[in-house]
Amino acid sequence: MNIDYGDIAMAVGILAGVLRIITRFLETEKQLPELYKYTRFAWLGMLILLLVAESSGVKFFTRNYLEIISLAVLYILYKSKGTSQNIRVVGLTVLPLIITIFFSDIFKLIVPKFYKNNDDFFDNIITFASIWLFGFGIYAQRQFKRDKAQKLKEALERQILEDKKNSLEVQVAERTAELTQQKDALEKTILELKSTQDQLIHAEKMASLGELTAGIAHEIQNPLNFVNNFSEMSVELAQELNEELDKDLIDKDLVKELMGDLIQNQEKISHHGKRASSIVKGMLEHSRTSTGQKELTDINALADEYLRLSYHGLRAKDKSFNADFKMDFEENLPKVNVVPQDFGRVLLNLINNAFYAVAKREKSESYKPLVIVSVKNIDNQIIITVKDNGTGMPDAVKAKIFQPFFTTKPTGEGTGLGLSLSYDIVTKGHGGTIDVTSAEGEGTEFIIKLPI
Repeated sequence: MNIDYGDIAMAVGILAGVLRIITRFLETEKQLPELYKYTRFAWLGMLILLLVAESSGVKFFTRNYLEIISLAVLYILYKSKGTSQNIRVVGLTVLPLIITIFFSDIFKLIVPKFYKNNDDFFDNIITFASIWLFGFGIYAQRQFKRDKAQKLKEALERQILEDKKNSLEVQVAERTAELTQQKDALEKTILELKSTQDQLIHAEKMASLGELTAGIAHEIQNPLNFVNNFSEMSVELAQELNEELDKDLIDKDLVKELMGDLIQNQEKISHHGKRASSIVKGMLEHSRTSTGQKELTDINALADEYLRLSYHGLRAKDKSFNADFKMDFEENLPKVNVVPQDFGRVLLNLINNAFYAVAKREKSESYKPLVIVSVKNIDNQIIITVKDNGTGMPDAVKAKIFQPFFTTKPTGEGTGLGLSLSYDIVTKGHGGTIDVTSAEGEGTEFIIKLPI
């Protein structure tokens, strides 16, 4: 009995190759576990079947196994849940062999004589299809391994990116929570600061109001005391005058004396009444809001005008007053946006104070009084200085010079509101600054800086 071991080896090899390709590409172990369980060792069953058939003398047609394989492959492809790409690879690998067997069997059944005469040809085609099965299968498996490795690498990279993304999201969430907490803390702090600021502003307003009220009461009390005292004295004098006039024998000298005292008292009352009126007027000027419109103004011309106005005004009040004054004005200065009337009051007040200081020093010593008004453009600022060589001020006086109702002048000569009003006009009304430098016994200099 001759057993054709070559056909048996070929049949078992083809079956093992087909099963290998299907198992690898279609992943039947995962997709079709029940079918995989039966097909896993199908090649062994085929080997035993062929050996038994050949040994018992039963002629088992050598291509019947290929037909069985073909039907099994088609069924597996039909039931497969793999990707379309993997199914195409299996199809390209296995279908040429299936198609070759199919047409070979058709020719054998329909034209057996032709098939017999060309038996070698059909065997060669089946052999070539088998070689294609193994060759393309090996190539596809290698490609499959590379693709799988690439996919694994990409999956790993995606996992790493996903982990980084999740880590960053956690960090962002933590940072966001931290920033939210900081924001809430800052908002709470801001609210507390605003509340504290409001309390400080209120306290400052109340302190300023108390200081202002105390100053008003102190300044007005003096002239009112004089008015009250002289009024009472006038009443007493009027009563004495009435009593004298009721007498049969009138003492004309006494009447004249009483009338003179009455006139003198009324003059005192008028003087101190005007003093109180001046204080009230100064208060109203200090508290009023300027309704003047700002306009581009030539500061040189304004300073020159109020310097001459101050000097000639003081000369009109006191003929004995005399002082030298100089003007140091830089030419071609740009005009500045100010309220001319308000800023003129500032200049007039500073220049009046300067002339007052030099006149006061001249009464106590022999020297040449001098007032210098300067206007310069420095660092895009208009710098106005009013300098005198008068009595000067100690540091304790300089610290209070801009406070309302603070004055170094004797009672009746100043309200203490001029410099306070000037400070408000320069700083609050025009966004500038006003400073003072002074040395006792040497002189004083006021410095105004206005932005251009």
